[in-house]
Amino acid sequence: MATIDIRRQHTLSKDDAKARAEQLIRGMEEKLGIRWKWAGENIEFEAPEGAAKGAKGKVTLSASEIRVEIDLPFLLRPMKGMVESKVNERLDKLIVKS
Repeated sequence: MATIDIRRQHTLSKDDAKARAEQLIRGMEEKLGIRWKWAGENIEFEAPEGAAKGAKGKVTLSASEIRVEIDLPFLLRPMKGMVESKVNERLDKLIVKS
């Protein structure tokens, strides 16, 4: 079970949804040093080192929803609220973006 599970409804095309999901993950890559890859229509990521060391998760895309699941290691769980807030903020900007 994911420590953080965020879902956002969207009306984006498949290509736009993929592009926005990739923008989200690239931002996380820059700030947290995560490694990520596409796995079909989803993005899988992990943080093998750095500030988010041990965190892992995935971004799942469907025709009407973007879902972000993040498993935080025990030592990062006190920061859950902050991480969740930042992901929510970024998702809101990406989905409303025209």
